[in-house]
Amino acid sequence: MADRTPLMAGNWKMNLTHLEAIALVQKLAFSLTDKDFDATEVAVIPPFTDIRSVQTMVDGDHLRIKYGAQDLSPFDSGAYTGDISGVMLAKLGCTYVIVGHSERREHHHEGDDVVNAKVLAAYRNSLTPILCVGESLDVRRESGQVAHCTAQLTAALRDVTAAQAKSIVIAYEPIWAIGTGEVATPDDAQEVCSALRAMLGKLYTPTVAAGVRVLYGGSVKGDNVAGIMAQPDVDGALVGGASLQPEDFVRIVRYDAESSV
Repeated sequence: MADRTPLMAGNWKMNLTHLEAIALVQKLAFSLTDKDFDATEVAVIPPFTDIRSVQTMVDGDHLRIKYGAQDLSPFDSGAYTGDISGVMLAKLGCTYVIVGHSERREHHHEGDDVVNAKVLAAYRNSLTPILCVGESLDVRRESGQVAHCTAQLTAALRDVTAAQAKSIVIAYEPIWAIGTGEVATPDDAQEVCSALRAMLGKLYTPTVAAGVRVLYGGSVKGDNVAGIMAQPDVDGALVGGASLQPEDFVRIVRYDAESSV
């Protein structure tokens, strides 16, 4: 992990009303200490309808929790019914925005060109993309996971400068492990995360690659996070279901304590 600050980001997906979001952030703020925040960056990624409520909590109580959005439009404004722009997210104080999640790629048919346009839109509006890449079970059975994920990374970063790329967050989420209870082994996670970092070095410089945080996502829980975080090229987790329960998410944030259990 070198000098990279670990990041634990909770992707709430399409869950929690704004009132439930307030309650969850309150519980996280009550449970996590300054020591926790000094060791690990903590972020929540709520649905669009919850962001304003989360912003009010974070700003009003001066919380150290970061927050972001689950998606953004490739466009900054215009006749795009239902879309949310990076301009809007920036005005809400978002730090992060997820781009290229497998559920967007599958259910909304977002290909590499769209993912790339969204990455550029994020940077255009001073948002940090959490770029998701990951392979299906069929690809893994053919031992194609490294080639598949590095190709997704390369396509998503087209026209992204080195100055921009050094702030990106990459999330490796094997599709077969998302919400299934299946989880990649620590060695599986390290293999792909290491390859993604190596590709960043080829696309930019070794210095850029060494500074980028690479997360693992896919059925991350308190019981398995320590082994995953022990890998040298894993710098955190993009957490799904476990981030909806404050006790579970706190355990993940405190992964060092889990390693000694």
